Amino acid sequence: MVRSWLSKSTVVGLIYAYLANAATPSMVKQAQLRIPNIEAPNRPLISPNGTSLPPITTVYEFDQIIDHENTKLGTFKQRYWMNWEFYEKSGPIVLMTPGEASGDGMSGYLTNKSMLGMIAQEQKGAIVLLEHRFFGTSNPYDNLTSQSLEVLTIQQAIEDLVYFAQNVNLPMPGGDQVKPHQVPWVLVGGSYAGALTAWTMENKPGIFHAAYASSAVVEAITDFYALFTPIREHMPKNCSADVERVVAYLDNLHLTHNQKGIQDLQNAFGLEKLAHIDDFAGALQDNLFDYQLLDYASGPEAMFYQFCDALEVKDGVHAPAAGWGLQHAIQAWGNFWNTTYYKNVCGTLDPESCLGTYDASQTFYTDVSVGNVWRAWFWMMCNELGFYQPGPPLGQPAIVSRIVQPVYWERQCALMFPQKFSKPPTPRVQATNKKYKGWNINVKRTFFATGVRDHWRDATLIADGLHKPNTTSQPIYRGNGFHCSDLDTENGLADPTVLQVQKAGLAYMKTWLAQFIPAA
Repeated sequence: MVRSWLSKSTVVGLIYAYLANAATPSMVKQAQLRIPNIEAPNRPLISPNGTSLPPITTVYEFDQIIDHENTKLGTFKQRYWMNWEFYEKSGPIVLMTPGEASGDGMSGYLTNKSMLGMIAQEQKGAIVLLEHRFFGTSNPYDNLTSQSLEVLTIQQAIEDLVYFAQNVNLPMPGGDQVKPHQVPWVLVGGSYAGALTAWTMENKPGIFHAAYASSAVVEAITDFYALFTPIREHMPKNCSADVERVVAYLDNLHLTHNQKGIQDLQNAFGLEKLAHIDDFAGALQDNLFDYQLLDYASGPEAMFYQFCDALEVKDGVHAPAAGWGLQHAIQAWGNFWNTTYYKNVCGTLDPESCLGTYDASQTFYTDVSVGNVWRAWFWMMCNELGFYQPGPPLGQPAIVSRIVQPVYWERQCALMFPQKFSKPPTPRVQATNKKYKGWNINVKRTFFATGVRDHWRDATLIADGLHKPNTTSQPIYRGNGFHCSDLDTENGLADPTVLQVQKAGLAYMKTWLAQFIPAA
């Protein structure tokens, strides 16, 4: 999510890149609450008895219920992928959904390069990746209109996981004899899917024997300004200092109704044609959202570091921790937009088409085609999750403008779904947290993996000031990782604190799975 999903400018950049046949990694921001991709190894799969297995890219289909509250509506084809190279009889089934993303390209999670694969390898299990309804091509209907999306809810997604586990006949030897009462099922998820994992354990106890939830954003929050706290804490200090100066300057211009000053500032960034000040303030957030692309392999070429270097390296000299000051920051940040960043996010589009959020006729708001994962995610945010990322309250350090408030996205919800919302809606986060327990969740045999550098940290069980107890029934482990770093086993090689989390998770799975007793 850039803002709670991909920012409009990023989506427009993706569309532009597609049309130009020139997509670049910088355009494809992992801006939603999404798990990182894991590259699948290029090797044949062999079962323990030496049999060659189908490629892990093989797609299978399951007849899933369209509406679990009205089964008369029938079923739809829900896609899944699997790997049973480690499976031995009575071993666990390790199930994961990628959440708000297509299952295509996620095959790395079916191997031992992922935590799913490590659990399966150590416990002689099989791995299954189930595509979330309305993402990818697992759609009950042939469009993403408001009417169709009415069956895209947290509860329907939970029911999908349960119904799949209880009814699927997996395409492997003995695959019709691995129901949850016969062998243990382990539910795994990261980010939103990590929260969905925990919510499923809370809402439907007794189906999945154990669970592993990475960076699980269990507390739905409308005004999620805290997303920027870990970013500010872990970005270069000189960069955060100068960003704060520019943001404070912009906010003061707005507060004092200094239209000339605002226009001059927009001119410095080459965004003078943006008609609305909140769109300008929102555009400046995009540089901070590039933090989401950082991982252990990120070098100075990463867009986030390019941005900070543009502000803080002058004539080959790095600024002190206090930064260079307001005037240099405006000039340097504006120059970065003019020479590098605007083309990166907008291509040849004009500012209003790329960054403006007031024209309801734009494709961004009207595209109802299957496969538009941004629209499906937008629906979930507008209705049940919120997670809007505005500027912080007064009195707190601000690296993004306070001009941007939740209404900025709520207004866009009404543009995106006019058939559903006659006015900007307030997400039903209180109902979500009441039903699924949010930060108060307490579920058995569920391992929570977290990271202090995770920008979604404050929606997880290690939120600042929460002090959630770490118990043997509901362990909460933290490393120095980014968002869902622990799901990729290679990150444990780069950071011993992530390795510690991974080892603890595997140890708990071993203990819990040994406790499983099949039903008579």
